[in-house]
Amino acid sequence: MTAHFVALLDMLRRRSLRMGSAVEDMLQEACEAALKADHVLAQRVIARDTDVDAEEVEIESEAIRLMALFQPMGGDMRLLTTVLKVNGDLERIADCAVNIAERASHLDAEMVSTAGSDLKDIVPVVQGILRHAIQAYASEDAEAARKVLTQDEIIDAFYGQFIRILTAQATRNPAMMTAYIDVLSIAKNLERIADHATNIAEDVVFLATGEIIRHRSS
Repeated sequence: MTAHFVALLDMLRRRSLRMGSAVEDMLQEACEAALKADHVLAQRVIARDTDVDAEEVEIESEAIRLMALFQPMGGDMRLLTTVLKVNGDLERIADCAVNIAERASHLDAEMVSTAGSDLKDIVPVVQGILRHAIQAYASEDAEAARKVLTQDEIIDAFYGQFIRILTAQATRNPAMMTAYIDVLSIAKNLERIADHATNIAEDVVFLATGEIIRHRSS
C-alpha cells in the first residue's frame, strides 16, 4: 500500500483510540454521578453523547471510504473491519453511560446509600474490563484481550446476585420502589457495558491473529 494510505490508516486508528478514551471517561463520570448522586456531573455526561454520536459516524464513514478507495487486504483489512466493529461497541457503551447518568440525575444520596450500596462493588470491575479492553486494542495484544474475556462471567454472576438482593430489599421497602428500579437499571447498563467491552476484546484477538472467537463456549 502507498505511504498515503498508511498515513490515513494510522490517523483513523488514532482517532478510534481517542474515541475509546473519551468513552472510558464518560463511563467514569457516569459512575461517579451515580455513586455520589451528582446531578451536575450526570448532566455533563448526557451532554457529551452528541459529540460521541457524531464521531462514531465520521469514523465509520472514513473506514468505509478507505476500503472503497484502496481495497486493502490482509492485516490492513483486518484493522479497518476491527475499527468499524469497535466503533459501534464504543458508541453503545457511551449510550449505556448516558443511561446511567439519566438515572443518576434524579437519585439522591440517601437512595444510593439504601438501594444501591452494592453498586460500589461492580463499578470498578466494569471500569477495569473496559480499560483493559481498550488497552489491548491500543497495543493489538491478543493475550491481554483473552484475559478480558475471562472477566465477563464475573459480571454476569454478580448481576444475577445483585438482582436477587435488590428484589428482596424492594419487597421489604415498597415505598422506595422507584429508587430500586433506578439502581437496577444502572446495574443492567453496567452489565451491558461489560458485554460490549468483551466484544472489543474478541475483535482485538481477530485483529492480532485473524482468529474469529465469537460465540465460543470457552
